[in-house]
Amino acid sequence: MAVTDEAIEKIKEMIVSGALRPGDRLPKESELAAELGLSRNSLREAVRALSLIRILDVRQGDGTYVTSLDPQLLLEAMSFVVDFHRDDTVLEFLAVRRILEPAATAMAALRIPETELDVLQGKLDALGPEPSVEELVASDLEFHRGIVQASGNSVLCSLLDGLSGPTTRARVWRGLTQQDAVSRTLHEHQAILSALRDRDAEAARSWATVHIASVEQWLRSTL
Repeated sequence: MAVTDEAIEKIKEMIVSGALRPGDRLPKESELAAELGLSRNSLREAVRALSLIRILDVRQGDGTYVTSLDPQLLLEAMSFVVDFHRDDTVLEFLAVRRILEPAATAMAALRIPETELDVLQGKLDALGPEPSVEELVASDLEFHRGIVQASGNSVLCSLLDGLSGPTTRARVWRGLTQQDAVSRTLHEHQAILSALRDRDAEAARSWATVHIASVEQWLRSTL
């Protein structure tokens, strides 16, 4: 194990064991290095690496702190990596969405308030039967984000938010090239909303699966 990796592992063990908790300030560099049996240089590199993935927060002139370790904060690092995806991995992102998002939609069916359903319905109605592709895709992103947030699972919400971006271009491409893409998307959104309003978790799961799978199948056949 590289020296820096060993330093990272030792700091991680302190956090996992509870020796360091969210919001705690790390001991002075010299003291922590001595306690962990590390050189100050390797400790410094470990702190730099852990700050990049939002485990630690280095405050100039104040010290280094453990962050809140909130899932959304930690998953921002994943979103950064996702931004560097290659076009040939879009199908893989869609496949992961197809696994996770129907589950989140089923969870939302049991939790989403009627007022939020009314908001989603109002936005869907405002689009009309023939929105532009750009309007539809923007609405699609907002529609799914609202439902996933209603699942009540912040980790799932953060994961899907990070996975949604790489599939946006594919959705636009489909809207421009597939003849019935707009009408199908509107129909599937309405079906998902109806299932949510009926509090039918399995129907909501099924329609979400159909909705995401249709994009995945179109892209697979196109590629």
